[in-house]
Amino acid sequence: MKKLIIASAALLAASSVSATVSAVTFNGPFVGAQITWNHDEAGSVGTSVGRVNPSNEHDAFIGGAFVGYDYKIAPKVVIGAEAGFSIGADDALTGGAAGSALVLDPKYSIDVSTRAGYLVQENTLVYVRGGYSNVRANVRLTEASGVRSGEDNRDAWMVGGGVEHAITQNISARLEYRYSDLSEGRGSWDRHQMLLGATYRF
Repeated sequence: MKKLIIASAALLAASSVSATVSAVTFNGPFVGAQITWNHDEAGSVGTSVGRVNPSNEHDAFIGGAFVGYDYKIAPKVVIGAEAGFSIGADDALTGGAAGSALVLDPKYSIDVSTRAGYLVQENTLVYVRGGYSNVRANVRLTEASGVRSGEDNRDAWMVGGGVEHAITQNISARLEYRYSDLSEGRGSWDRHQMLLGATYRF
């Protein structure tokens, strides 16, 4: 995580001393890609195979893409909508009680959100975000009596915030934190994410 934060800060610092960006307004459609440091904290969780107890914490890196639209409603105020897709590797939670083995393995996630931001400079937007997230996960529980497996489709609410800085007229970089609650009222599954993204504006 420290390396990701240091790299993100260096990228934003480098962009701030680059050539002046002309008339960046954070207005209109955009697409982008991002890499995410993902930290899951799960306790006793209700799943399609029953209540399971994965390990408490697990860190992983996730890659994804997003598309959205920003609209400048005032000289320094921007609102926007965004949809994203993410997929990871080595992000499974494992555990189980004595005599059993559990794997709770997220396959991919989608999210839809809105954001509201304030232009602290002509080319730097500070914003907050809120929306909906959905995670598809495979669940496999191995016990002495056999193996139970299933697929979970988990809905979550998501909040966060970050900063986006324009490097050129069309390209910007962003650093963002998000929190999602994946428990659905069935135990505890919290997701913390730090996202570093690059955006291309049309």
